[in-house]
Amino acid sequence: MPLPFEDPYNAFCTDTDAFLEGAGTGPLAGLNFAAKDLYDVAGHVTGGGNPDWKRTHDVATAHAWPVQALVTAGATMVGKTHTDELSRGIFGENAHYGTPINPAAPDHVPGGSSSGSVAAVAGGLVDFALGTDTGGSVRVPASFCGVLGMRTTHGRIPFTNAIDQAPSFDTVGWFARDSETFARVGSVLLESEISEQRPPRLIIADDLFAYADETAQKALAAPLDMVRAHTSQESHTDLAPEGIETWFGHQAILQGREAWETFGDWIDRHDPRFGFEVAENYLIGRDWSDEARAEAKAARPAYRAQVEDLLGDDGVIALPTTPFPAPPCNALRSEQKARRFRVIAMTCISGLAGTPQINLPLGMVDGRPQGLSLIGPRGRDELLIDLARRIMS
Repeated sequence: MPLPFEDPYNAFCTDTDAFLEGAGTGPLAGLNFAAKDLYDVAGHVTGGGNPDWKRTHDVATAHAWPVQALVTAGATMVGKTHTDELSRGIFGENAHYGTPINPAAPDHVPGGSSSGSVAAVAGGLVDFALGTDTGGSVRVPASFCGVLGMRTTHGRIPFTNAIDQAPSFDTVGWFARDSETFARVGSVLLESEISEQRPPRLIIADDLFAYADETAQKALAAPLDMVRAHTSQESHTDLAPEGIETWFGHQAILQGREAWETFGDWIDRHDPRFGFEVAENYLIGRDWSDEARAEAKAARPAYRAQVEDLLGDDGVIALPTTPFPAPPCNALRSEQKARRFRVIAMTCISGLAGTPQINLPLGMVDGRPQGLSLIGPRGRDELLIDLARRIMS
């Protein structure tokens, strides 16, 4: 069925009429949502942001687990949303379907790859929306568009009946404008009550604040004070003393090779049309050597242990979600590539460590949103959601 409203942000896919009526009762009754076009809806082809993928795949036979859980809980899914091609982007640009408009900064990118979902939420078209986060695809658009967004603990929410990219990094995430709705959705997806938690220890990642632009650092000073008011035992650390670019390099190798292994056979067989940067990403991932991958794989447990030692069971790490606010649309490819490296360097920590991370939409730079992030211990997603609810109530 057609959308029950106008879509001025190019958030929704127009080549599918996927719609699911919510159950009459439940904790999410009366709410509507959208789902990134990586999630299966039975009876419809999952497009993945690429027309050749859609052309070469059959209709789904079952709903993705998160979609089914939300509908069972009472929420109505009103449509599918645009994504960067097969989730291989970070700015929300799509060479085939266009770039969704950032409602908070219309001349600037929305962030990706969950670009349509964030635009639908930030623009007030739906109450909340599903995204996915592999290398930052919920956190970055949440920061750029000024909404709550979360990457969950890796493996915490089933990724069943969805298009994988890099399975050791892929996670379910979602967006909402207000913390109460965000918590209601989290309770359903995590199958857990979002109860009041003890104030956690606050750990400020000084090196990652220094990595961000000076304007972003200044914009996050007051938001950091808001976090301080709800946390305890403040400490400071350099999270990556060897340089965050080292972490980023290992993430790029592991994620790139996994993505090629996921899609390489299909690419070889069908010669699909890709935007330049997406094609480049696949070729780079294909060409990483076995030796480089082995080195990156061997380094990952040390990164995880380092983050776990800092967090313990009751710590949260504060850092900028992105090193700058949303860049302008239609920027030169060379400029966007340099920005992409800096963004993913900031988001690679949770990807490598498997930890949950939430974006708090509390900062502004020249009229554009600038997010502050909190990373929590693995499996303690509820801690971050409760903390966000307290800070933003």
